[in-house]
Order: sequence, then structure tokens, then C-alpha cells
Amino acid sequence: MTCVGDEDDPFPADHCLFAETFSQDNLYTLVGQELKIRQVFGANLGVAAPVWEAALQMCRYFEEQCVELRGKRILELGAGTGVVGILAARLGNLELNVHVLPGAAVTLTDLPLALPQLQANVSANMPSSGWPSPPPTVLPLSWGEDHMNFPSDWDLVLCADIIYLPETYPLLVETLAHLCKNGAVVYLSSKMRKEHETPVFFKERLPNRFNVELLHRDERQNINIYRASLRTDL
Repeated sequence: MTCVGDEDDPFPADHCLFAETFSQDNLYTLVGQELKIRQVFGANLGVAAPVWEAALQMCRYFEEQCVELRGKRILELGAGTGVVGILAARLGNLELNVHVLPGAAVTLTDLPLALPQLQANVSANMPSSGWPSPPPTVLPLSWGEDHMNFPSDWDLVLCADIIYLPETYPLLVETLAHLCKNGAVVYLSSKMRKEHETPVFFKERLPNRFNVELLHRDERQNINIYRASLRTDL
């Protein structure tokens, strides 16, 4: 759900935020997995409420490119509804032979206000047979503030449409640099909003600390998917 307005900038303006909170349940079939995602709309959650197209594009990219998630330690930043991290957890635990490859260990993070929605969606999408490995963990993480409470031993860090507030960009880069110290690969899917300096983030700010590679571009949706790894020449 988006506010009526400029299709190139679907983020809600103040007058589009909802005075009253209400929820909407949607079913998504992604990579053969059916996910039930509740979106809680209200003034408190703002952009954390909807499932953004960039998140769905990241999910489809994982399918098209056969990105291996099994046996990985995965963290999602700014998870919002959790659709990306939940799918990663489901895919990372498919057809496992635990003697060969363990399941994915997935942690989904966001600001404290978003955690009830996030936890509810994780609980609603437990496989019918249960999680063969520990269920996805939901934790608060404020970029540049409490990132040092998290380890640096991740394999993958996922970021879906979280590049939209220029004042947070230095905090995000600092957080990513800490999380990726031991070699984690970052996947970022983002609508390229010039008014939010999103292209500047990927062309200037992130490359200051990371090697950045454009993997996919959707011209119609104006969405890019990048892969990044911490630079070792600094």
C-alpha cells in the first residue's frame, strides 16, 4: 500500500500517515514459498509498515541467481515486515541433510517500534514441520548506536530499500563495516531516489569503505541490486 502521489517516490508524506493503526494481511508466493505477511499501517511505523517492491525484487534475485543460503549466518538490517529475512530463513532450511549442511541462522533487525510487526510475521511463517534449526531471531538495532553489540561473523547481510534518509548514511556505513569485518557479503536492493540521494550513497558513500558491484537493474521500477564487500586496501 502506498499513498497516492508521485509513483517515483512512494514514501509517505506526513499527510499520508495514518492517524489510526490498522493491519492488512497479504499472501506472497516467492521462490515456491507462500508467505503470509501482515502490514501494520499507522503513524508510528511509517515506512516500516509496507512490503516494498525492492524487497520483492531481492527475493526474486535470490531465486534467479540460485544464491546459496543454507548453512549461512544471515542478518537483515531495517527488516520492516521481514519478508526478505523470513524467506531467507525458509530457503536456508529447505531439504536439509543436517549431517552435510546445517540450516541458515537468520537474525532480523529494525528499530524497536517495528519489532512487534516483525516478530508476528516470523511466527506466522514457521514451516508446518517447524524450524529444523533455531527459528529466526528478531532484535533491535539502531545504526551507529548499538551495532557494536552484534558480532562480525556473518556470511550475508541483507538490506532491502533502506537507503532513503541521507542523515543516516554515515551511520549505516559504520554499521555495515562492523558487521562485515570478517568477510560478510552485503546484498542491497534499493529504489534509486535522487531526491533522497540514493544514487550518491552507492556511487560515493558506500565505496569509501566497500567494493560495490551492480548486479541487476530494473529500469521500469528504477530499482538496483548491489553486492558489496568490505575493502581490504584501507
